[in-house]
Amino acid sequence: MINLKATLSAGLLSLVICMPLAHGGQTETLSYPSSISPDLANRFSALAIACVQQEFPNKISRTTDNAEAIGRPRELFPTFYGCFDWHSAVHGHWLLVRLLRVGQQDAAWRQDAITKLNENFTQENIAGEIANFARPARGSWERPYGLAWYLQLTTELRQWDDPQAKEWLAILAPLENDIADSLKVWLPKLVYPIRLGTHNQSAFAFGLMLDWAREANDQEMETLIIERSLAFHKNDVDCPLAYEPSGEDFLSPCLMEADLMRRILPSKAFSTWFSLFLPTVPTDGSGNWLAPGLVDDPTDGKLVHLDGVNSSRAWNLYNIARALPDNDPRRGSLVAAAKIHADTGVAAVSDEHYSGSHWLASFATYLMTDRGWSQE
Repeated sequence: MINLKATLSAGLLSLVICMPLAHGGQTETLSYPSSISPDLANRFSALAIACVQQEFPNKISRTTDNAEAIGRPRELFPTFYGCFDWHSAVHGHWLLVRLLRVGQQDAAWRQDAITKLNENFTQENIAGEIANFARPARGSWERPYGLAWYLQLTTELRQWDDPQAKEWLAILAPLENDIADSLKVWLPKLVYPIRLGTHNQSAFAFGLMLDWAREANDQEMETLIIERSLAFHKNDVDCPLAYEPSGEDFLSPCLMEADLMRRILPSKAFSTWFSLFLPTVPTDGSGNWLAPGLVDDPTDGKLVHLDGVNSSRAWNLYNIARALPDNDPRRGSLVAAAKIHADTGVAAVSDEHYSGSHWLASFATYLMTDRGWSQE
């Protein structure tokens, strides 16, 4: 069993970039995550290695025109058939690529990860994924969450200066093109933002899509996302953070929106916008103004979403703090709350129950490797 509580007690955020922040007339050092320890990389990679080729249990969610179109996961999704569902399989593969890129270069798990990726990333398998994506009955399948994660996967490969990464990217590129084209058709039609705390949320997907567009130098996509984001959110005020989380959230509607807008607005403009959007963020350096989500039954696939909301809130809070001007008095409280959420979220990552083990490590890796901020 992979249980990270011992790791946490030893100092979860021991590898950090320290930044001095003014508070109460004094300067105190607060920390942002910057890298992942070899132990955590080993634990998280083990979960992804175990699930990317685990076909069952599986939740197949797609519309079909006839009975013949219903098949077993590996036939329908030749690459992304594991990890319980398609989008979790996608970000499970991203997790392995991410850790191969930024993790310890002589780690024992690396060859197992490369083997799994080589077996799943083949032209034949991606052709099967493209055939599924091209179905007329596809409709809104995996839009926007799964599609955004696929773009995050190819973003990671684009940024990794490694011959193997370039080979994998070439194999994945045809589906990347289809996904990007489909999103460009969808974005102008989206009249309202999707303010959920689950897969359909638009703010989280927009953030990943914008990061991809900038890395891929797709100016059309970048312009579409910025236009939609400003149309949806530039006049938002008084976001009801006190109403969060809902009982099945793994994304914060309020904080994820702010994490999107800091990608778009200059620091001063973002500070002004954020003051109106979340006016109750304290300035005293406290962290208990935002309580982590609680999970009473980690075997319940919906309730365990709250373990994910703690990790995603943590990266939101860190990113918002860094996007504010250096002398902004709210930064201390944002980072203090982020640390509490990070400790809680990463502690929940374990292999005890597949309801969480098939996906929570991806969120913890995104947090612990500072992926939401670092685009290098």
